[in-house]
Amino acid sequence: MTPESRRNPAIDSPGAGRGWDVVVVGGGAAGLGGALALARARRSVLVVDAGEPRNAPAGGVHNYLGRENTPPAELLAAGRAEVTGYGGTVVAGRVVAARPLPGSGGAGRGFGVTLADGTEVVARRLLLATGLADELPDVPGLAERWGREVLHCPHCHGWEFRDRAVGVLATGPKGVDQALLFRQWSADVTLFRHTAPEPDEEQWERLAARGIAVVDGEVTGVEVTGDRLTGLRLRSGRVVACDAVAVAPRFAARDEVAASLGLAATEAWAGQHPLGSAVAAGAGGATEIPGVWVAGNAADLTAGVIGSAAAGFAAAVAINADLLAEDTARAVAVRRARAAEAPGRPVGAAGRHGR
Repeated sequence: MTPESRRNPAIDSPGAGRGWDVVVVGGGAAGLGGALALARARRSVLVVDAGEPRNAPAGGVHNYLGRENTPPAELLAAGRAEVTGYGGTVVAGRVVAARPLPGSGGAGRGFGVTLADGTEVVARRLLLATGLADELPDVPGLAERWGREVLHCPHCHGWEFRDRAVGVLATGPKGVDQALLFRQWSADVTLFRHTAPEPDEEQWERLAARGIAVVDGEVTGVEVTGDRLTGLRLRSGRVVACDAVAVAPRFAARDEVAASLGLAATEAWAGQHPLGSAVAAGAGGATEIPGVWVAGNAADLTAGVIGSAAAGFAAAVAINADLLAEDTARAVAVRRARAAEAPGRPVGAAGRHGR
């Protein structure tokens, strides 16, 4: 067994001593989207998936053209099959750290990748697609209904609760805007002020104009009847009926691996309002560390499933171009070395004669 695959027989090194072209950390839409494009580009690609998709509680994926309402697990299973069908490898596991290999700066750079079970693999390039964690408001019962009747994005789940009673749990000044947005899907929207500041005069007018009721008082729990959320309970003991609750989570990028490389997530903002933490990335998902890309919710906190898959594809195209440049530079170096062993032969002669 080669050093690149020790301790984990499920990981077959693509070639003794050379490791993988790309290791993808994360097997969600972004990771699999990138891996598929890389596998089709004939790159050796390993996907390490911790099996913690953010949308696992949801009944279906929405706004994904051609796969509308597909259960998340079914979509990911199809993606894994497509990646492996083109020669990629997908394994269950958790990457805990990555590091640049000694002497790997510039052309020929590479990374050591460590899994929780002690497996160590070598990658020429890294694609981090670790996603994010939703940090929900601290109200008992919310987490248990997350992805079902507790939601945050009307574009993702508003249709399923159209014309139903929707409560918006405000934890900051953006609660008013969230209530106005959900009003697009239902005329029965109630803003629970909870811990948010009182709306200003303009906000009160906008809420009134759209017929949005406002409830004062702190919310202390979720009311459930049978297996359905039926309302929110206030500290006063009053229960206000609703069929769904919209919240504004803090989005926290899963940045353990990025941080091990010196790419810890930093605060991300929507205007003057904090959204959470994200790993900074440029065009195509490139990070400030050469050879490392990031795609999906780890970098873009508001990306939907289809956007994350597209970001994985874009990163894969950039990674393949980077690898191609390195492969070509190596081939040129080898050719020049051979030419040096045959004095008198022009360096470019073989290329002109099709050799």
